[in-house]
Amino acid sequence: MAASRTRAKVARPTEQEAAEAVRTLIRWAGDDPKREGLLDTPMRVVRSYREFFAGYGQDPNAILARTFSEVEGYDEMVVMNDIRFESHCEHHMVPIIGKAHIGYLPDRRVVGISKLARLVEIYAKRLQIQEKMTVQIADSLQSVLQPKGVAVVIEAAHQCMTTRGVHKPGVGLVTSRMLGAFRTNAATRREFFATIGLTARGGLPNT
Repeated sequence: MAASRTRAKVARPTEQEAAEAVRTLIRWAGDDPKREGLLDTPMRVVRSYREFFAGYGQDPNAILARTFSEVEGYDEMVVMNDIRFESHCEHHMVPIIGKAHIGYLPDRRVVGISKLARLVEIYAKRLQIQEKMTVQIADSLQSVLQPKGVAVVIEAAHQCMTTRGVHKPGVGLVTSRMLGAFRTNAATRREFFATIGLTARGGLPNT
């Protein structure tokens, strides 16, 4: 029930209504939205938001729908690492900047490598918390590809901690989700961590 409420369609305001909301925030910050340097700012912000949150208009499962089964029996790990992303914290609406590492063990089907990066982008371009985004990416891969296992690790810096609040620059958050063989087989999990370079930094706990 909670998930369905989260994904329920919302009535979007018009561009002009959104721009007026930005003008209200400018006034609340203590400036005049009618002064020369701020006249065009509301519409610039609206256009930026359209780009920042484009993921709401895209279906991650559709991105993964086209798979390839002619892989000549390939059944080793497929890994894409260092997928850079930019997202926004749903609590403060400030940037989250990081990188995602994705691995899966195919079971007859693989997906085009660009689709893994697109999957990350779709979920990143929504209001997010890192833990939820990690689960969403892993669960989408598991649901569509039905592989023998999925591994997702996300490393990111949150500006809600660096530019406000506790003001702790240089702090990073690491989250992971392991499914199938990556959860049950420690050797498979270690191989994935080594492939994405986490072993050198101490790796992750058994997840």
